[in-house]
Amino acid sequence: MIRTAFAVLVLIVMTVLMGSWVIVAALLGVKDRVGSPYDRAPRWWAKAVVWASGVKVVVHGAEHANAEGGVFVVNHVSLFDVLAVASVLSRAKFVAKAELANVPLFSRAMRSAGMVFIERENRKAAFDSYKHVAGRVGEGSSVVVYAEGTRGRSYALRPFKKGPFVLAIGAQAPVIPLLVYGTITVLPPGPLHVRPGVVHLHFHAPIPTAGLDYDARDTIAATAHARMAATLRTEYGVESEAWEPRRAVLG
Repeated sequence: MIRTAFAVLVLIVMTVLMGSWVIVAALLGVKDRVGSPYDRAPRWWAKAVVWASGVKVVVHGAEHANAEGGVFVVNHVSLFDVLAVASVLSRAKFVAKAELANVPLFSRAMRSAGMVFIERENRKAAFDSYKHVAGRVGEGSSVVVYAEGTRGRSYALRPFKKGPFVLAIGAQAPVIPLLVYGTITVLPPGPLHVRPGVVHLHFHAPIPTAGLDYDARDTIAATAHARMAATLRTEYGVESEAWEPRRAVLG
């Protein structure tokens, strides 16, 4: 419990410090670019908490991790996923559930840093949010979206939602499948208990969307799902739920 208490303390302190920095930067009109507070603060915040938790993040496929203007589609199994991913990405904007918009300071800091909240039950509001995110991608930022929609209780992949792939096609941005493994051990469901460990991030080759229209969304989603499921199977022996694509999988 000492490790958990220390990690929570660092989380609170870094949220106040980095959140205040981002909010002030936004009020002063600081532009969002590489090296700006909006770029550095989320990474420093995440790196500090990852360190305090005694966790090592191992990156596979690092050459795909710095794709500007890309859409990272990620599996979601633990609250620690966000910290692990944010600790390695530059200029990444996370798409978060609307409930987080009610957290004082944290939500203000997230909005100031360009993060977007999605109302999953309100399709029109969600569509409008995705259109806003597409604009950020066009400005050179990358976007992180949890493709399954909600947090799962095992590493086995579930079917992907269409929203992230509609977003990528609308922005004509590449889709980078990102598989997270190890976070359930670090922070499992249930009572808050942080355990030191190793988290693996597998960045897969980008799936291009240039020239594609919305009819390709299912094919792109199935391709991303297949690549991530293959890594889970070959690297960790985890079998995912079968998901039949509507069209042929891209290479």
